[in-house]
Amino acid sequence: MNRDDSRWLRNYCPGPHLASQLVCFPHAGGSASFFLPMSRALSDDLQVLAVQYPGRGDRRSEPCVHTIEALADAVADELARCLDRSIALFGHSMGGLVAFEVARRLEARGRTPLALFVSGCRAPSRRRAQVVRLRDGEDVRAELERLGGTDPRLLDNSQALRAALPAMRNDYEAIDAYRLSSHAAPLSIPIHAYIGDSDPEVLPDEAVAWRRHTRGSFDLRTYPGGHFYLGSPEVDLASAIRTAMATSPATGYRA
Repeated sequence: MNRDDSRWLRNYCPGPHLASQLVCFPHAGGSASFFLPMSRALSDDLQVLAVQYPGRGDRRSEPCVHTIEALADAVADELARCLDRSIALFGHSMGGLVAFEVARRLEARGRTPLALFVSGCRAPSRRRAQVVRLRDGEDVRAELERLGGTDPRLLDNSQALRAALPAMRNDYEAIDAYRLSSHAAPLSIPIHAYIGDSDPEVLPDEAVAWRRHTRGSFDLRTYPGGHFYLGSPEVDLASAIRTAMATSPATGYRA
């Protein structure tokens, strides 16, 4: 099966055969199209594949997946089935947890990724007692305003906010229910963590805690901005990823 036939993976910038691929996991309520800018920025260096979760985008008619673990199971199966090159994983916010769990599953199968990149995401060992109640479009609007980075035109579109409610509610419940297994071994691969310096969701110590989840190298970079700092024109996250990938070991995922 070719990755272009996948229900799960979107390739927005098809091009020449590149040695490595970066598989990107969206935030809560997000869709694969969030990574279109990153796909364009890295198109000369890496093939960027964005994961499309059920219940949004062109999979809106499908039921959402209710847990982080079940989502990771499905994506790991898909990656094992249809990718044939070295890969790294990138996840923003909730996507960081999904990417981490996918990395664990791939390592268990002997198909270890090159690296894990996590953005705007607390380490899985640093849970917060935090309840976000999403009952209607106004609650979605309030949450998006709190996190920042959303086009004001969307915030003024009540129909779009109502449409976003089911996926956001599902994903927030999945995050709230997620618990890292007490028997989970650290990954063997490098972890690169990125945060915004005014992100209400991730404090520096919550990002530094990713260090305990790998036996490999770890680094943390802080950029100006909030939870969606990576959408700022002043932030060149693609360069940081490009540099990190250039220094990754030559071995990695193999089909």
